[in-house]
Amino acid sequence: MKFEAVTIKDIAKALGISTSTVSRALRDSYEISPETKQLVLDCAEKLNYRPNPIALSLKEKRSRSIGVVVCEIANSFFSQIINGIESISYDRGYNVIISQSHESYEREVMDLRYLASRSVDGLLISVSTETNDISHLKALHEKGLPIVFFDRITEEINTHSVIVDNFKGAYEATEHLVQNGYKRIAAIANSEFLSITTERLAGYREALLSNGLPPDDAYIKHCFYGGMIFSEIEEAVNRLFTLKQKPDAIVTMADKLTSGCLKTLKRRGLTVPDDIALVGFSNSDIAELISPPLTVVRQPAYEIGRDATELLLQLIESKRPVKQFEKRTLTPELQVRESSFPKK
Repeated sequence: MKFEAVTIKDIAKALGISTSTVSRALRDSYEISPETKQLVLDCAEKLNYRPNPIALSLKEKRSRSIGVVVCEIANSFFSQIINGIESISYDRGYNVIISQSHESYEREVMDLRYLASRSVDGLLISVSTETNDISHLKALHEKGLPIVFFDRITEEINTHSVIVDNFKGAYEATEHLVQNGYKRIAAIANSEFLSITTERLAGYREALLSNGLPPDDAYIKHCFYGGMIFSEIEEAVNRLFTLKQKPDAIVTMADKLTSGCLKTLKRRGLTVPDDIALVGFSNSDIAELISPPLTVVRQPAYEIGRDATELLLQLIESKRPVKQFEKRTLTPELQVRESSFPKK
C-alpha cells in the first residue's frame, strides 16, 4: 500500500469547509475567526497533518535543510561532530541530510549532486582523502550555496571554516613521548594531500627539533585512506619494523590509524608500552577501557559541529552578502594514560 500524507483537503472534508478556509486558518489569517482556527488545528492534530516541506520550500524559497558530507559516520570523531551539528540545527528549525564519501572523490561529487537536487540551504563538508580538484564545490559556491568547511578544509574557497589546532595536538603528543624517554618516534599519518596531515606532521617535526632530535622521513608513513582499509595500516607498521633502527614509539594521527596500529602491534606480539609506546589522535571512548588504556589527543568534535553549524546559519540567514569570513581554531586535549608510560 502506498503511503499518502494527510492534506488540507482531508481536513476540509472532515470539517465540511473549503480548502481555502483550512489554508488560511493554518496560516493564522485574520480573515478566519478564532473558533474556526481552533477547529482546524484540533482536526489537523487528530489526523496527524504535517505541512508539505516541498510546498513550503517553494513558497519560502528555502528548504530548511542542511547538507552534511563526512568520510564515515562510523568514525567516532565524525559521529560526535554530527551530534554537534544536530544540536544547533534542529533547535533552529533545520533538518540535516547526512552523506558519506567513504574517502572517495566520486562519491563526494555524487553526494553533492544529490544534496543540490534536494535544494539544501547550505552545506557542511569535510573533504575526502581523494579530493584534490574542488571544482564541484567551487561551482556550487559560485551559484550562491553557503558552504562551511570543517576538520579537512581547503583555502581555495573564501568562506568560514572550523578546525582543531592540529599542530599543537601533534606537538604535545610527540613532546610527551620525548619527555618520557623515547628517542626513535615514528608517525603514521593520513594522505599527505589533506590539510590535517600537513599540520599534524609539522607539529610532530617541530617537537622533535625542539628537543634535539632530527626528524627522519623513514619514520613517517602515510595511509592514503586513513585506516579505513586495515591492510594499509598493517603494511605501514610492518615497514617501520624493517628499519635498522626500529621505532620505540609511534604517534598515530587519526582515529582509525590509532586502533589499527594497536591491533597490528598486538598481532606482532609486541606489548604496549613495554616494547613500544603509542599515542594517537582518537575520540573513541574505548581508548581508556582497552588494555593498555591509550594516551590520546582528543579533539573537541561536538564543538566543531556546533560552531560550524552556527557559522553556516549565519551565512544562510544573513540579509546581506557576507564578505568577512572566520577560520575558527579549537584546542585539542592530550589525555595521558598507560600506553605512553616512561620508557623502562
